[in-house]
Amino acid sequence: MARDILVTGGATGIGYAVARHFAGSGEKVVVTGRRQAPLEAAAEEIGARAVVCDHTDPHAVTRLLGELPGRLDVLVNNAGGNTDFDAEEDEALGELEAFARDFRANLDANLLSAALTTRAVEDRLAAGGAVVSIGSIAADKGSGAYGAAKAGLASWNLGLARQVGARDITANIVSPGYVADTEFFRDKLTPERRDALVGATALGRPGVPGDIAGAVAFLASPAARDITAQVLNVNGGESGTR
Repeated sequence: MARDILVTGGATGIGYAVARHFAGSGEKVVVTGRRQAPLEAAAEEIGARAVVCDHTDPHAVTRLLGELPGRLDVLVNNAGGNTDFDAEEDEALGELEAFARDFRANLDANLLSAALTTRAVEDRLAAGGAVVSIGSIAADKGSGAYGAAKAGLASWNLGLARQVGARDITANIVSPGYVADTEFFRDKLTPERRDALVGATALGRPGVPGDIAGAVAFLASPAARDITAQVLNVNGGESGTR
C-alpha cells in the first residue's frame, strides 16, 4: 500500500532527491517550497504534488494543512539552508541588530521550520511512521549560527523521539557532510574550498543528493523500526564515531 509522504524543501538538491526516490517507489508524495516555479517543475518531473509553503511562517504552515491528506506516514524536514549566504547589508541596522537578525534567520530556517511543521502535522502521523530531519556536519564543527541551528535540531529530535515513540513513530536525523550538486553554497564555493572539503573525507569524493536520499529512505523503512532518537552521519568519513 502506497504511503503518504511530505518532503519540505523538495524543489532542488537533497529534498528533490528524497522526493524523487519516494515517488519512484510508488509512494504518494507532497513536496513544498517557497519558489513556485521550480517547485511545480520538480513535482511534475517526479510525479509528486506541489504546495508552496514557507515553513518558518505559522500561517503558511496552517494553510498547508488544508492541502495535506488526513494521514501522513512519513515527514521529511528538509527545508532550510545556511541563510548567511543570503544576508543583505542594511545600513539602518546597528552591528548587533544585524547580527541578531542574521542569527535568527538561521534558527528560523533550520530549527523552527522543522519543529513548527512537525507540531502542525503530529496528530496526522500514523503508527509505524517516521519523522526524518536533515541535519548537518556543521552541528559538530562550530559553524556559527547555521551550525548552532543544526545542533539544536538534533537536540530537539531527542525529545521528539520520546514524544512520538509512544505511538510507534520514529524520529531521526540524517546529517550530511559536503554534498555536491545542490544550491547550498549559492555558487560561492571556491575550488580551493571544495578541494579542502573533499580532501577531508575518507572516501575522497563529495557526497551527492542520492546518498542522503538513500539514508532517509532507510530510516523511513520497515528495516529501521527499532532506530529512533539517532543522528545518522552521511559524510564520507569526514567525521567518524567510535
